[in-house]
Amino acid sequence: MLRTSHLALAANLALGVGACVLALPHAGALPHTGALPQAQARPDAAASAVIRDVNGRVLGTLRIERYSAAASRVTVFVRGLTPGFHGFHIHSAGVCDPASVDPDTGSPFASAGGHMDQGQGGDAGGNLPSLLATADGVASTSFLTDRFTPARLRDADGSAIIIHAKPDNFANIPSRYTHPKDATGTTGPDATTLKTGDAGRRIACGVVHVAS
Repeated sequence: MLRTSHLALAANLALGVGACVLALPHAGALPHTGALPQAQARPDAAASAVIRDVNGRVLGTLRIERYSAAASRVTVFVRGLTPGFHGFHIHSAGVCDPASVDPDTGSPFASAGGHMDQGQGGDAGGNLPSLLATADGVASTSFLTDRFTPARLRDADGSAIIIHAKPDNFANIPSRYTHPKDATGTTGPDATTLKTGDAGRRIACGVVHVAS
């Protein structure tokens, strides 16, 4: 007999519940307590990163695997965060230097560059589902995305994963929320929202290593 949770999942699937990015359970899901996961790439991992804070302390790991010809499974486990939502993105340069500070925002890890596909706003390929940290600072998730494959992350300057201090609004500013016309003459999402989703400081970074 199926358990109630399994019946609910089956009902949701029958109704076609889904999205471009789908959270999935993972057979090797990491516990929410205990030791950090092994800080090396698994043999079957197509890409991986060790995520560190500005003091070099390891917070957790990222793993990206090919799921199909067009999709990748992203799995992350981190701890040491403040409770609540945190912006979580692929950035365009594989350099995690905490001493590299953005002169405009004062944020560390400016060396990682902007979001991958930054000009696309909320639909940028580097935008990932926000992490939700529990009261004890742990966040763990696994999901599918068809916006990039691991091979795409291995370009001339590499890629990095960044965790931000605040939630990400994905540049989703409805027209009823406006601001005075800025230098570009627009009244919708401003330049900061389009660049970062107003996710605040970069608090952790990991260079993405793609397996050959």
